[in-house]
Amino acid sequence: METNNLPKLHSDFSVDCVVFGFDKGELKIILIERAEEPFKDYLALPGNLVNDNEDIDQAADRVLSELTGLHDVYMEQLYTFGDVNRHPQGRVITVAYFSLIKIKKQTLNPLSSYARKAQWVSISDIPKLAFDHSKILDKAYKRLQSGIRYQPIGFELLPEKFTLSQLQQLYEVILEKPIDKRNFRKKILSFGLLIELDEKQKNVSHRAAKLYKFNKSRYNNLKKMGFSFEL
Repeated sequence: METNNLPKLHSDFSVDCVVFGFDKGELKIILIERAEEPFKDYLALPGNLVNDNEDIDQAADRVLSELTGLHDVYMEQLYTFGDVNRHPQGRVITVAYFSLIKIKKQTLNPLSSYARKAQWVSISDIPKLAFDHSKILDKAYKRLQSGIRYQPIGFELLPEKFTLSQLQQLYEVILEKPIDKRNFRKKILSFGLLIELDEKQKNVSHRAAKLYKFNKSRYNNLKKMGFSFEL
């Protein structure tokens, strides 16, 4: 088949990034305030069109960096959204990405005029978002709620050193239900994935609790042997 003279096809693709964090007992996501139409002044997920000379993963890294100032963030593809009317300016298919990061290690500083600012917003305070970003966020949140029960991904949201109470609070916030303290601690400690430190909390008004660390290398080794994490 002769292909040299065929017209070049053009289709618009974008990427949108759902980045979760956990701080002061609240689950949060990064939102930008849009500085351009459509949806000027609306809050939105960090997202933009994919350039012709980059693949999807490269685009996600670039867009997140330009709109939030974050670099080297590990992200996984979440889902592809292709509703015909999801963008008011024409057909745009978007690939959504999903990430969990530690808030205190990250400073938000948009590098593009496309975003007036970037900020952490509590899940409980999310307004109506631009485009279909509320739908994308809902999909990501359900993925998080499902995943945290079968993989120790929650540790990506906690500080490097944490208490068992902080860990339980994280699960309760994400799963949106109370968890029995005794059963939770018994179960989580039975996995052997926590390193008990010879340290306690500092500068707290209550009795200082022991600090722990997640033993990621042990988890990876156990996973190769067929270990199943389930809460």
